[in-house]
Amino acid sequence: MANVLDLRRRIRSVKNTRQITKAMKMVAAAKLRRAQERMTGARPYAVMLASVLASLRRRMDAVDPTTNTLRSPLLAVRPEKTVLLVVVSGDKGFAGAFSTNIVRAATQFIAEQRAGDEDKQIDLQAVGRKARDFFRRNYPTAEPRKSPPAGTGAQQSPEQSPDQAAAVPARTRKGDVEFLPSEPAAAITLEKLRFEDARALGEEIVARYAAAEVDAVYLAYNEFRSVLSQRVVVERILPLVTGKGGGIDRPEVAASAEPTLEERERMAEAAMSAGLTLRDEEGEAIRAQYRDEARRFGTANVDYLYDQAADEVYSSMLPRFVSALLYYAMLESIASEHAARMTAMDAATTNASEMIDSLTLTMNRVRQAAITKEIIEIVSGAAAV
Repeated sequence: MANVLDLRRRIRSVKNTRQITKAMKMVAAAKLRRAQERMTGARPYAVMLASVLASLRRRMDAVDPTTNTLRSPLLAVRPEKTVLLVVVSGDKGFAGAFSTNIVRAATQFIAEQRAGDEDKQIDLQAVGRKARDFFRRNYPTAEPRKSPPAGTGAQQSPEQSPDQAAAVPARTRKGDVEFLPSEPAAAITLEKLRFEDARALGEEIVARYAAAEVDAVYLAYNEFRSVLSQRVVVERILPLVTGKGGGIDRPEVAASAEPTLEERERMAEAAMSAGLTLRDEEGEAIRAQYRDEARRFGTANVDYLYDQAADEVYSSMLPRFVSALLYYAMLESIASEHAARMTAMDAATTNASEMIDSLTLTMNRVRQAAITKEIIEIVSGAAAV
């Protein structure tokens, strides 16, 4: 059994650790507030962009009547033989199982895709150091693309035919599932995320899809609605699907994982102790307001005048919509990471307090045993005399 001096040193060490975890919890709570504000500020752009696309779509056909081809290659639906999976994870640790849950959802998605079709090929791109390191360890790394295919990208002509897209030479694969290095994805720092970074990644993804290098693009990230409403989702962002009203439908959710009741209770306790509200009522009100305004704009029977033709504006805005989807998903993932770190540090602080109480009780027992032993020795010596 440890002596009193060793126990005191250990108690002092645990108290210092508790101060650190408590400070990290408060820092994560402050960053979570700022992340929620960024989400609230970015939401109107994405909503109104979808509304503008819906308004344009009501004034034109998706298929050009003269060439009988789609006005944008992003609307083309092909059999999913090659799939691109973009995974958004965290850059740092001390966030519990945040990045682990996202990587687990990605690996499950890969297994399900491969179980349905063993010949299916999957390319992996990672935003965030945790997922990037995992994929590099577990999957072969593909040769990086030296330059985008000719005639593709955000400025690609909508008249490009599938034969021209298929003329792009295929790369030599090292396996059915490969980790694809991406300079735009590797350059993204979630702590200092900018829309330009998400746009660069979106343009690369759009170029690959327009060139028929991939037949579908999926995005795995942690969806954030409030402190209590979070889930890991895998959404299909390409091809873009038009709805009945002419607008672009919300990305299809291919897989999701909800937090358990115990995890939600732990999140609620951490948020309440940090002074956060469990529901973002102000953010929900702002989202509802802009959603109603966007719906009225997209369905208004008004004849707008454009400098360019409506189909040209529509084709040029679709890549921007993909970039907006990526940017907003990254903002949600950042907020979810801060919430996970706040919860993990709150649990660590609670565990440290419980450990201090247990060590203090043990120290008192050891000290009392030492005192009792000394008293017995004194009494025994006096009796012997």
